[in-house]
Parts: sequence; C-alpha cells; structure tokens
Amino acid sequence: MIAEARLRDGTHALIWELLPSDREALRTGYEQLSEETRYHRFLTGVPHLTPALLDHLVDEVDGVNHVALALVVLDEEGVGVPAGVGRIIRYPHQPDAADLAVTVLDEWQGRGVATALIDELLRRRPAGVTRIITTVAADNEASLAMLRRLGPTTETPGETPRVEVVVELGGAPAVDEASAPLP
Repeated sequence: MIAEARLRDGTHALIWELLPSDREALRTGYEQLSEETRYHRFLTGVPHLTPALLDHLVDEVDGVNHVALALVVLDEEGVGVPAGVGRIIRYPHQPDAADLAVTVLDEWQGRGVATALIDELLRRRPAGVTRIITTVAADNEASLAMLRRLGPTTETPGETPRVEVVVELGGAPAVDEASAPLP
C-alpha cells in the first residue's frame, strides 16, 4: 500500500502500485465495464483487452516514467475489492508532458475514486512533468471536468468526436520520490 483515501461517501480505500500479479484482475475488471465506460476510457467499445494492450497496461509499468495505481475498497470481511485504476505515462518525445488516464468500475463512478487516484498519481508523477496531454471522448463530461480542475486547460476538438486536452500543472510533484520506483 502506498496511500489511503476516503471516498466521498466515507468509504475507506487503499491505493497501491499496479503489479504484474494484477493482470487477471485488470482483464476481468475491463470485461465488467459497460460499453460506454470502455469507450470513454479507451475510445473503443471493444469487449476484451488485447494481449498487447494488457502487456502495455501491466508489464510496461516502471514506477518512474509509467506509474500505474490501483484503488481498492475493503468489503465487510476486509477483503480488497478493486474499484479503479489510473496511470500517468511520460511522453518520451516530450519529457515535460505525460498522458493521464483513469478507469473506474461502473458501480464506483461518482464516488471519488478517480479523484483519489488522480491526486496520488499527480503526487507521484514523473520528475519534470508539468503538463498533461490527453485525448478524451468529446461527450465524456466527467473526465473533461476533472481535467479542468487540475489547472489551466487548452481543449482542441479533433476530427472525430474527441478532444485533445492540455493541462498546465506547473510546479514539482508533492512527493520527493516521484521519480523513484514505488515501493
């Protein structure tokens, strides 16, 4: 565990680094998402993660340039139930910029899971990252609103129903270990 969070409804949550052992849980969680949620996160409604995408989402996490975190809530027996996953990935060609993405299981949406994940991701963002550059479905108002809360934004509509969003974060991450691998 790297952090604890309290969701809007008071639910206690734990946040930790996504591990290779989480591969099956990630695959299963993706398949539980509604088509709309899959589209909003991956800009496709494909019902299953491809092996190549699953490799990218799990195996390429290095805790330095690609930070991925899972948020779980504890059920009545104290067992962790996955609620969401988020990641921040530095662009190799733009070392001051990174992509930011969060996926929240449908039953946990609107309860502060994305906010908790983004707060922790920004604390642990790669050293030197001062901008988020990401593409969002134009009808994904929740994600657009979340990005606008992070800092000054520039939104550029694309040729498809997508928007490229640039968020100026400024400043250094709040956690000194942001450029070191997570424990």
